[in-house]
Amino acid sequence: MTSENPYSILIVDDDKSMRQSLVVLLEAAGWAALAVARAEVALEKLAEMSPDVVLSDVRMPGMSGLDLLARLKPMQAPPLVLISAHGDIPMAVQAIQGGAYSFVEKPYDPRRLLTILTHAAEKSRMRESNDLLKKRLFQLSGLDRVLLGKTDAVSELRHEILDLASTDTPILIEGETGTGKELVARALHDLSARSDRPFLALNCAALSSDTFEAEMFGVQGQSDGRLVRASGGTLFLDEVGSCAPDVQAKLLRVIEDGQVLPVGGFAPVSVRLRIVSATNIDVGQAVQEGTMRQDFLFRINTFVLSLPPLRQRRDDLTLLTSHFLGEYARVHNTSVPEISHDDLLALMAHDWPGNVRELRNVCERRVLQARRGTGNMAIAIRSDPHPDDVPDTLREAVAAFERELIGKAVKAHDGRMEAAAEALGIGRRTLNEKIVKLGLDKQALL
Repeated sequence: MTSENPYSILIVDDDKSMRQSLVVLLEAAGWAALAVARAEVALEKLAEMSPDVVLSDVRMPGMSGLDLLARLKPMQAPPLVLISAHGDIPMAVQAIQGGAYSFVEKPYDPRRLLTILTHAAEKSRMRESNDLLKKRLFQLSGLDRVLLGKTDAVSELRHEILDLASTDTPILIEGETGTGKELVARALHDLSARSDRPFLALNCAALSSDTFEAEMFGVQGQSDGRLVRASGGTLFLDEVGSCAPDVQAKLLRVIEDGQVLPVGGFAPVSVRLRIVSATNIDVGQAVQEGTMRQDFLFRINTFVLSLPPLRQRRDDLTLLTSHFLGEYARVHNTSVPEISHDDLLALMAHDWPGNVRELRNVCERRVLQARRGTGNMAIAIRSDPHPDDVPDTLREAVAAFERELIGKAVKAHDGRMEAAAEALGIGRRTLNEKIVKLGLDKQALL
């Protein structure tokens, strides 16, 4: 504490002489002190100021000190120290269990009280400093832009990602389709010390038992496996619940031993990989049904991140919609359509089975409608692809999809091919080859 930045305290006590004596004591110690007579008034003051600590009497007319404690949000409110002439051990235990920093009996020892209050204020300043640091890290990392939202669930998720990114703990990300599981996995990688190493995303549903070892472990004297090339980075096992049992066994050995044996080889090769997995199924049920090995699950779910579906975070709908409308208006070089009252009603009434991914698609359809001077959000939500627009063959459908996806990525990143390739999850060379193969004109896309 310095004279330029003294500790501040809010005192709550219905006894006027007690309030005055506490103010004199604390101001003499260099504190900035404000005293009020009722807890109800203290709540109003807390909304206006941010004291380092609150010192409250327990028994007061109206709201008691314990009631005040219950009204404070533990992660946001300053530490609360309770003081009472009627205190006893059960009351002190109840106060501490309820989240109070400490409990002091009247008559108090001034030195002891000042020591307790100083420690509480130091804790408050440290927490505030950590919150500012995290906020700065969010801004630097772009995490607040990747995981948009102001609801408590999303805010807590951002904090968990930031805390877990610096560890090597295996993480299982649970969530419905479209909730952003790969975004979270990439954020964990990008914020880690492994960010300069590869992020290897494997679709477990597409892993073949027959070719797994050659592709992942490599072939002696011919090629390094994908796991070897990604060593030092992050291995993202997407749709891990769809992984074949024999592939699970092979992955389990890699996770446990940190080694792979190339096909035809005699000496194992060391690999260092941080394991992040994702699933949209009940893995516990999968274990019971025998489609997932229990020992494999135990190796990948040391920590579990659960992503909330969009229908459980409706307070974020307006923010997300505004962001996506702005994003696609820029991509399609048009003005951002306004969100009307009827649009809001349509957004809130929809159940969003496709979650954030569905909302993105709806917003792009709305932007395309607005560019033609038609449509609204309700129509955009109901829109389905017209059967006449579907190509006749699978090859044509895949090519059409790739053209659309690549076009969007190139536009979204203003022609920066490295950034577009990274967003698409492919290499720069592969992107160039696809542009040529699909007959895309980069300049026309911009």
